[in-house]
Amino acid sequence: MRIDAHQHFWTVSRGDYGWLTPALAPIYRDFGPADLAPLLAETGIEQTILVQAAPSVAETGFLLDIAASTRSVAGVVGWADFARRGVVDEIAALAKNPLLVGLRPMVQDIADDDWLVGPELAPAFEALIAHDLILDALILPRHLSRLLVVLDRHPRLAVVVDHAAKPEIARGRYDPWRADLAAVAARPGTTCKLSGLVTEAGPGWTVAMLRPVVEHLLQTFGPTRLLWGSDWPVMTLAASYPTWFDATIEMIGHLPPDDQAAVLGGNAARVYLTRRGRM
Repeated sequence: MRIDAHQHFWTVSRGDYGWLTPALAPIYRDFGPADLAPLLAETGIEQTILVQAAPSVAETGFLLDIAASTRSVAGVVGWADFARRGVVDEIAALAKNPLLVGLRPMVQDIADDDWLVGPELAPAFEALIAHDLILDALILPRHLSRLLVVLDRHPRLAVVVDHAAKPEIARGRYDPWRADLAAVAARPGTTCKLSGLVTEAGPGWTVAMLRPVVEHLLQTFGPTRLLWGSDWPVMTLAASYPTWFDATIEMIGHLPPDDQAAVLGGNAARVYLTRRGRM
């Protein structure tokens, strides 16, 4: 089964997407299941993981409602305020919905680079462990060292690094990202999404620009811990859905068929769905 491990839906009028402004004109509109369906059919993607795009529990409920009525959505990565008192009860309540597979604080948008290592977040991390939920890490390269601290404090925490922690592909700067990501990959409970790379490379990207990043991901996480995702519709700022899918096939086409199948869906099924009884 092919699974897109990272896609979004949103309704602009909800008003809780602080980052989504008219300056992002191509994606400053509503996106829903009907928009994505033909792209899934064209690329042979059978299911998706729907990921939050707003820092609100209300949006998580909105996404869970969509998932309940959309056969292609296998699970939802939502949001909770990890620093709020009462977050443990909130996570417990959200976890009652079997469609919820993880939570994602929007770390990249938080001004305090050390937010991840604040002691007040410990109860939230332990709640994720208790409810078999994934921590989706929306982080930048400078946050990788902080994520290592979290992993040392909570060794049973299952983490998926979103978009390979957004290496600076457009600038060709891969250090210290390269070493820090390898250190994260050395932790047994970590996986990484092969997603978001065309956006970091920018318009005019080429497979040759992306290949060093993908090769590093394969060397560090290996094909059994990489999850392909589109980051649609954000990725349409740099490429079409089929173009990114075809580029992925070009970059992993040298792998044995079983490894390709793992990257394109098998790993997402194991990481997100099996642990929550979704498969």
